[in-house]
Amino acid sequence: MKVLHTIAELREFRKQAGRVIFVPTMGNLHEGHLSLIHLAQQHGDSVIVSIFVNRLQFGIGEDFERYPRTLAQDCAKLETVGTAAVFAPAEDELYPHPQQYCIEPPAIADELCGKFRPGHFRGVTTVVSKLFNIVQPDVAIFGKKDYQQYFVLRDMVLDLNMPIDIIGAETGRAEDGLALSSRNAYLTPTERAEAPRIYRHLSQLHDAISGGARDFEPRCALVANDLTQHGWKVDYVEVRDAHTLGMPTLQSTRLVALIAAKLGNTRLIDNIEIEL
Repeated sequence: MKVLHTIAELREFRKQAGRVIFVPTMGNLHEGHLSLIHLAQQHGDSVIVSIFVNRLQFGIGEDFERYPRTLAQDCAKLETVGTAAVFAPAEDELYPHPQQYCIEPPAIADELCGKFRPGHFRGVTTVVSKLFNIVQPDVAIFGKKDYQQYFVLRDMVLDLNMPIDIIGAETGRAEDGLALSSRNAYLTPTERAEAPRIYRHLSQLHDAISGGARDFEPRCALVANDLTQHGWKVDYVEVRDAHTLGMPTLQSTRLVALIAAKLGNTRLIDNIEIEL
């Protein structure tokens, strides 16, 4: 496995890499990330993983400075699963000067998580477009745990005619249902025991809606109230059309229930797709 730190090194490696599958990450890798590598290996010749904590997508007061940087451990894990190369640029390699040109995502990026993290998806789409230009992958893999991110990036590629296939990977979970996330490491033991409540609520919404329930708003309000009573600070509990991320209509054929809430100092997100 090659560990590459400069754009020049990456581009030289890319010449001989064949069909490339790209997995962008911010590092601090867990089993959920490694499952993306296994999926990626089914779609081409060489898996390239980027590790870069992107300042542009963090807002004021968020955890950019304390976000775990664990490059050595990450590389050791990636080597065991057959990764071809890791691209781990320094900040001044990817941003040699303040970024002047940015991708401006559509209005949907200001809803859901975007409502609570202004500018977040502008930072995400900008860095991913830069990485796409550098790596020039044939395929890119994104986890569906960050469903809005997956949606925005998939549509960015379509809208800008980028010759890249986007594949959404199903959410990896712990045995108790908690979605795997680098931020789970912030949870205290008490919070970790409480955290699976989100997935239990999502599963209940899935079962009710699959069974014919269409009273989305009252059900979401009950979930938000229960989370609040158990010490969570809720950003949103919503049911959206999975194809558009807009509000469900009579024509909707697939929905997604999404929750974002803070437990202690840790903001957790999760979702579940629902076929109608």
